Amino acid sequence: MKAVEGPDETVVTTGAAAVETIQREMTAFARRARASAGRMHPELSLVSYTLLGHLEDRGGCRATDLAAHYALDKSTVSRQVAVLERAGLVERRLDPDDHRVQVLQLTEAGTRILAQVTESRRIAFRERLADWPAEDLDRFAAYLVRYNTTSGASAGKARDS
Repeated sequence: MKAVEGPDETVVTTGAAAVETIQREMTAFARRARASAGRMHPELSLVSYTLLGHLEDRGGCRATDLAAHYALDKSTVSRQVAVLERAGLVERRLDPDDHRVQVLQLTEAGTRILAQVTESRRIAFRERLADWPAEDLDRFAAYLVRYNTTSGASAGKARDS
């Protein structure tokens, strides 16, 4: 058993209880993220913002690449892309190397909206974490990177070892 100091109280955890706490807190985090995405641009979901960010990072890609990267059904990505196209944030262009393939690219409006949202999110995170000591921020960042770079398959193998 381990006592962990929270912002308002001490939480006592065991391995199983810690996993339950992590799951509950990550769910709350996801809910806040979805809600804040809706406030920033009411017509776009958090998934839409994520797709815009990926397109910017990659300099464009095919819809099937988005589906594969995020492990989403092609129809889900297709619906999200259609919303982004109707909003004028994404456009399809022919791949210069293979004219049979269409590549999704951000429009100027898409780039502008994504930059605004990114800055708003940075401000919100800075405000929320303003009173955290630097060492806590470093640890939290490292844990998030570690969590997000561990694939489900490798986590399952490690558990079975």
